[in-house]
Amino acid sequence: MADKLQTSEQRKKNMKAIRSKGTKLEDRVVKALWAKGLRFRKNVNNLFGKPDISIKKFKVVIFIDSCFWHVCELHGNKPKNNEEFWAKKLKRNVERDIEVTNYYKEKGWNILRVWEHQLNKENFEETIEEIYQFIKKAKNQ
Repeated sequence: MADKLQTSEQRKKNMKAIRSKGTKLEDRVVKALWAKGLRFRKNVNNLFGKPDISIKKFKVVIFIDSCFWHVCELHGNKPKNNEEFWAKKLKRNVERDIEVTNYYKEKGWNILRVWEHQLNKENFEETIEEIYQFIKKAKNQ
């Protein structure tokens, strides 16, 4: 896929505008779960890895991983410009995801990772129900 931006300054400006929290996708998920009666915290700074959704009382953390930043095997793509930088950056993201997942598993937490593509229009309601059931199961443990 060709880069549609003409200059490196345009690319830099575009990449700086990408948010790590409060994304439209995250907001849709939070709104849907809230409508189901679930109460939780978003992006808690004092939890390792800053989970997108967390319920400390039930030891639940949920991460919503974008296909690009977390290198989805189905939809992740690597930029053609500055390949060495991006390879290193994306590899570190994957390593960090593994570290975070292992941390919570070792501590006995219930951890769920949801890919961005699982929340597309066709799968959104089904994925929300899976998240809901995951949290419900953790509450009953």
